Amino acid sequence: MNETRLKNDLSAETFDMDKKVQIINDKNDEYFACDICGKEFSQKLLLKDHFYTHMKEKPYSCHVCLKPFSWKSQLNEHLLIHASEKLYCSTCGKTFSHKSTLNQHIQKHTEEKPYSCDVCFKNFSDQSNLNQHMRIHSNGKPFSCDVCKKDFSRKGHLNEHLRTHTKEKPFSCDICNKDFSLKNALNVHFRIHTNEKPFSCDVCHKDFSDKSCLIRHKRIHTNEKPYSCDVCHKEFTRKQHLKVHLRTHEEESKKEKPFSCDVCKKIFSRKADLTAHHRIHTNEKPFSCVVCNKGFSRKCHLNVHLRTHTNEKPFSCDVCHKDFSRKNNLNVHLRTHTNEKPFSCVVCNKSFSDQCSLKRHMRIHTNEKPYSCDMCSKDFSDQSNLIRHMQIHTNRKPFSCDVCKKDFSRKGYLNEHLKTHRIEKSFSSVV
Repeated sequence: MNETRLKNDLSAETFDMDKKVQIINDKNDEYFACDICGKEFSQKLLLKDHFYTHMKEKPYSCHVCLKPFSWKSQLNEHLLIHASEKLYCSTCGKTFSHKSTLNQHIQKHTEEKPYSCDVCFKNFSDQSNLNQHMRIHSNGKPFSCDVCKKDFSRKGHLNEHLRTHTKEKPFSCDICNKDFSLKNALNVHFRIHTNEKPFSCDVCHKDFSDKSCLIRHKRIHTNEKPYSCDVCHKEFTRKQHLKVHLRTHEEESKKEKPFSCDVCKKIFSRKADLTAHHRIHTNEKPFSCVVCNKGFSRKCHLNVHLRTHTNEKPFSCDVCHKDFSRKNNLNVHLRTHTNEKPFSCVVCNKSFSDQCSLKRHMRIHTNEKPYSCDMCSKDFSDQSNLIRHMQIHTNRKPFSCDVCKKDFSRKGYLNEHLKTHRIEKSFSSVV
């Protein structure tokens, strides 16, 4: 029988396999060796199938989908997909199309890890996982992107990367038809519909739909900040926060804000901020409270709002132990202990402990009054002033005197009124 064999990377030769097979006898054990890579086989048929891997030839084809294979055993395993013949795990009931995949899965239940790394002694349940791990030590990245030349240690990682160039999103949600480039991203997304949260914090027992979210959350408890700025050494819990921070070190004229709003031309350093900002123009509020149905343009705003229903205050001051529902409120509060005022007015140099106070103050210089009364059209520089003004129209008086039960529209008016009772009390004691 004639077979074609590779001589080198550029040429091949035809030889008679029946006549030229290299038969090796070792301690009465007969085996067949590949002349190209030296791999040994106990049967001539196995050696024959092995040769196809060198020639990139795939002589076995699926009669259903026409997918080609180098080995007949691979074809047989593939045919199970079409035959709907499933192999079941006796422990958890999960189904598999391939016996080898089932065997690997079973080792997760037994926690058996028979394959060990000679360098760091880490153990693995599967030989292929060990092989991939070894590339960490050797820095081997045999898979290269033809587009941008980036190298990868795993072929699967290269295939995922290629979709950034092709914009291919082969995984689709059956419920909302949203497409994803990664199967894992689809799995995480699907938990939005099922409300499944399989990952739980062992400290506060908060549940998460994604393991990466749990890992980030745990840093609240450990105060771990693994990402550090090379310029000012400030540390961050998330890599994305570090990236955004790094832009603050660039000169103001060259500050990187690559994302621009096509409506008002405002620029942003993050695409997510631009997307959220754009909802100001569209009035889109895709995040809704399940308790009161109030809508929000950002998910983080919804999360903060939900604490008004649960009265949850997860952020606590280490000095006075006061609790806060928002981390930013805690940060501002801490400055009352340190007397830190990092925000300064460029006009009069007055300093403030938080940026919102600085913004309100700046309106004194600009005479800006962005808050307007719907009833009399009077403008105000501060929203709290507008709220107090609205009580004139509604005749609402939420502040009540405990002594005489008189009501007031402002707390300041109530405080002034209380002084009259103190004067009366002091006068009567003198008499």
